[in-house]
Amino acid sequence: MASRIPQSFIDDLLARTDIVDIIENRVNLKKTGKNYSGLCPFHKEKTPSFSVSPDKQFYYCFGCGAGGNAISFITEHENLPFPQAVEELAKLAGLDLPKDDSPQRKNEHLYLAQFKILDLAAAFYQSQLKNSTAKHSAISYLKSRGLDGAIAKRFAIGFAPPGWDNLIKTLGMTDTDQAHLERSGMVIRHEEKDSLYDRFRDRIMFPIRDMRGRVIAFGGRILGDGKPKYLNSPETDTFHKGRELYGLYEAKKNSRKLDKIIIVEGYMDVISLAQFEINYSVATLGTSTSLQHLERLYKIVPEVIFCFDGDKAGLKAAKRALETVMPVIRDGQQAKFLFLPEGEDPDTLVRKQGRQHFEALIKSATPMSEYFFNSLSENIDMESIDGRAIFSSQALPLIQQMQPSLLQQMMHDRISEVTGLSIEQLASSNQLHEQYDNSYQQMPEQQHFTQSNRQTSYSRPAHNSPRTAYSPRKKRTANITLVNRLISLLLHHPHLITLVDDISDIAQIDEANTDVLALLVKYWRSHPKASIGQMLIDWQDNPEQASKLLIISEVSRLNPCPDNNFQQMFLDSWDKLKERKNDLIYRDLKNQQTSLKSNLTTQAKQQAKLYIEQIAAQHKKKQQ
Repeated sequence: MASRIPQSFIDDLLARTDIVDIIENRVNLKKTGKNYSGLCPFHKEKTPSFSVSPDKQFYYCFGCGAGGNAISFITEHENLPFPQAVEELAKLAGLDLPKDDSPQRKNEHLYLAQFKILDLAAAFYQSQLKNSTAKHSAISYLKSRGLDGAIAKRFAIGFAPPGWDNLIKTLGMTDTDQAHLERSGMVIRHEEKDSLYDRFRDRIMFPIRDMRGRVIAFGGRILGDGKPKYLNSPETDTFHKGRELYGLYEAKKNSRKLDKIIIVEGYMDVISLAQFEINYSVATLGTSTSLQHLERLYKIVPEVIFCFDGDKAGLKAAKRALETVMPVIRDGQQAKFLFLPEGEDPDTLVRKQGRQHFEALIKSATPMSEYFFNSLSENIDMESIDGRAIFSSQALPLIQQMQPSLLQQMMHDRISEVTGLSIEQLASSNQLHEQYDNSYQQMPEQQHFTQSNRQTSYSRPAHNSPRTAYSPRKKRTANITLVNRLISLLLHHPHLITLVDDISDIAQIDEANTDVLALLVKYWRSHPKASIGQMLIDWQDNPEQASKLLIISEVSRLNPCPDNNFQQMFLDSWDKLKERKNDLIYRDLKNQQTSLKSNLTTQAKQQAKLYIEQIAAQHKKKQQ
C-alpha cells in the first residue's frame, strides 16, 4: 500500500458506503429531522453536538470542529493511517483494494486523462450548438420539444454536427489525444482502414455526469430518421451504466434537501420535468434499475418512485423493479409505483397537464406493498385453495429476501390475511420437514435409499419417521425424494447449477418431478443471475412452466439441508442422480443386448459391447 490509492477507487468506495451505518456501529446516534446526532466521539461532552448527514454523507461536530467523510471518520476514530482506513472500508463494501500492479493503479493517469478529454468534448458539443453551420436543425428540434436556453444550459446539452471527424480534428491533435478519445469511447476504430471516426454524428448530445459533476459519458439523440434513435457511450474505465443515473448530479446540485427521487426512462423525461420545476427525477441508462442504483439513491433520499408507461412493457418492467427493490428497502424508506396513461410519458404528460397535475400523480403513486399484492394476485383465483397456494409460492420467497424490518413483518401479516392462514401455518411444513430431516441425518446411509421403489429414494421406515405422530389428514407439501431435494436446493440457491455438468435427458429418468428439475436447470443455465422471484415472473408467461408452479410451491417449502451445508448436499445428490441415470442406461442396454447382437454390424456390436462394459464397470464400482 506504499503507492497512491487511485482516486477513482476512493470515489467508488465512498459511493458504496453509507456513513450512517459506519458511524452508528461506533456512536449511539438518534434521528433528528433529516440528520442523526449523538455525543461526539472525539471530545468529552454531555450535550450532543455531533451531527451526521446521510444526504451529504458527511459528519461534523459543532463542539470541536471535527468533520469529514466515512474514510476520515475511520482514520480518526480507529487511529488508522489513511491506506488502512480505506482498506477497512473496502472490506465492508466487498471491494478488493487495487494492488500495486493492478490496472487501476497503473492506469490512474489514464483515467484522469479520460475525464479531461470528456470535459473538453462536452465543451465542444455545447459550442457547436451555438456556432455550427448545421446548428439550425438542432435548435429547431430542441424548440419543438419545448426546451428553452436556460434548461439546455443547466444540463449542458450540446450538438454533434454531421461529419466523420469533427471531434478528432478539434481534440485529437496528437496520437496521445486520439488514444484518450478512443479509450473514452468517443471515437471508433475502423479495423480495415485502421483509422478513427467520431462515434456521435448529427445528434443532440446529453452529457452524463457522476456525483462529482465530472462528465463520464454521453447520450446522443439522432436528428432525422437514422438509427439507433438514442446512442449511449460504451462502458469504459470511467463509465459503468449499471451504477450511474442520468440527472442525479443535477438533482443534488439544484436542491440540498431532496426527500424523494422519481426514476423515469429517458433523458428528455428528466429534462422536461426539471423545466417544470420537478427537480428530483433521474433516468437509468438503457438498463433496468439495478441494486447499485437503489443502494445509491437510498443513501440520498428515503423515498424512491418508479415511473412506468401503463402498457405491457411497462408492467413487466415494474415487476422487475419490484423484485430489485424488495431486498434493499429498510424501515424508514419507501418505494412507490406510478403508472402513466397508455401512450404518455413524463415529458408529454407534464407539458400537457402541467406541474401541479404531475405532482398530484406522484403523491398518489401506489406504495410498494400494495403494488406487490395487487400484481401477484392478478389473474389468480384467490377464492380457490390452488390459487392461494400459487400466490403464496410467489409472495413468500420475495418477502423472505427483504431486510428484517417492520415492513417485512407487516407484509407477512398481509399474506396471512389474504390466504386465511397464519404465519405459523404457512411455515409449519418447513418446521415438520426440519424435524424429519434431523432424524434422517442420524440414520445409517444404507437406509436412505431403497432399491425396490425409486419414487421414494429418500424414504424412511414408518416406525422411525416422526411424521407418524401427526394426523394422516394433514397434507404434506412434498416428499423429500432425491429429485425434490435437488429442486428445493436449486430454488433457494440457483447458482449451484454452475457447479455441475449437465445430465442429458433428465426428464426421461423414471422419477417424480424430473420434468420440473429439467425446466429449472434449463432456465438457470440460460439466466444464471436470475433470482427465484424473477423466475416465477418469467414462468407465468409460459404455459408449460406455469403448469409447474404449484409443484414449485410445494417443493420450495422443503428443508432438505438443515445443517446448511447445501453446496455439498447438492453435489452429492447430483452425483446420485447421475448414477441413477447410468443405472437406467445399463438396464436398458442389458435388456437390448440380445437384439443388438443380432441386428447390428460387427463394428457397431464392438462399440456397443465396449459401452456396456464401461457402464457395467461404473455400476459395479458404485455397488462396492
